[in-house]
Amino acid sequence: MNKQQITDDEVKKALAACVEQVRRNIPEYTNNSQNHSSVNGFYPKCGNTQWTCGFWPGELWLSYEASHETSFKDAALVHVQSMKNRIGNKIEVEHHDMGFLYSPSCVAAWKITGNDDARGAALLAADQLIRRYQPKGQFIQAWGAMGEPQNYRYIIDCLLNTPLLYWASRETGDEKYADIARAHTQTCMKNSIRPDGSTYHTFFMDIRTGAPLRGATCQGYSDDSVWARGQSWGVYGSALAYRYDPQPAYLESFRRTLEFFLSRLPSDSVPYWDMIFTDANAVHDGETEPRDSSSASIVCCGLLDMASRLRKTGAAEYADEVKKYERTARIILKSLADNYAVKDSSKANGLVLHGTYSKKSPYNTCTPEGVDECVSWGDYFYMEALTRLSNPGWNLYW
Repeated sequence: MNKQQITDDEVKKALAACVEQVRRNIPEYTNNSQNHSSVNGFYPKCGNTQWTCGFWPGELWLSYEASHETSFKDAALVHVQSMKNRIGNKIEVEHHDMGFLYSPSCVAAWKITGNDDARGAALLAADQLIRRYQPKGQFIQAWGAMGEPQNYRYIIDCLLNTPLLYWASRETGDEKYADIARAHTQTCMKNSIRPDGSTYHTFFMDIRTGAPLRGATCQGYSDDSVWARGQSWGVYGSALAYRYDPQPAYLESFRRTLEFFLSRLPSDSVPYWDMIFTDANAVHDGETEPRDSSSASIVCCGLLDMASRLRKTGAAEYADEVKKYERTARIILKSLADNYAVKDSSKANGLVLHGTYSKKSPYNTCTPEGVDECVSWGDYFYMEALTRLSNPGWNLYW
């Protein structure tokens, strides 16, 4: 692993470059949403129908907090109205990704500006999310009609949707949201993390008894491999679980998933799209497997979040751990800023190159798209990680 760490001055410059790129994109994506991934470096415009449409508004809010320029806030508030319309009219919301959609767009808007429409939309999204809870098995069903045997499963990504439920309980005083978040998290921690700290992407439950059945993949290379982004959701998701419900088991889950992630990194600290690949086996017939830069940014956010939580305990036993997590985040971000961040806006209008949305393999069922491109969540989490370093008191959107 490259031992160079990103400096505070480099963080400042990298974040400023992100803000400038977001500023350039405002005319293109104020009255339109941004596609989940770029095509030849540039994001197509789309309607507000994808699971990723909350990340571009999140970039606008991060840019507003960094610059205090009203143009970012004004554009983000246009998206608040779009998100309000989407949840109010139930447009493409029959899935579990309400947190990805509404935390960086509407919860952020409520926390930053006190916008009532944003709060109302986010609460409706939380209501939508808990409708997908399956008491038999105690999990939030990811996709498909509720109760379909082939869809009686959850995916590890949902650890980033549960913070919306903790927020809803704090806002309303109704513990039903947090109770479901806790139940789902416990189910995920029990089943989705393998003994070696690697993770399953998706996990099937028995529709009759609720008992755990088997782990599988949709977007990873194979059922027994380790999809890089799923592993990163496990790292950051464990950190957020510990933030809102500080159980020792969640801290241990964070440590285990993190150590596996770090053990499978290539020499530049940014993973291939599946962690079955390393520098030693990533080239086949002259073609190198693509990276997933977004996974690296997500893990940096988890590292910095856990470091902040452990530091706040004031316990001396965590001092070395906190330093390790901060140092590791700075090492990974140094590589991202130097080698993956977009430097020429004429060649790409995203923030970070070499992300992978969905790569087809002989063993998975996914649709290939967004391979070796900018991806909207990768841009957002890169900005979030830089924001965490530049502003340690930042009030997270999750």
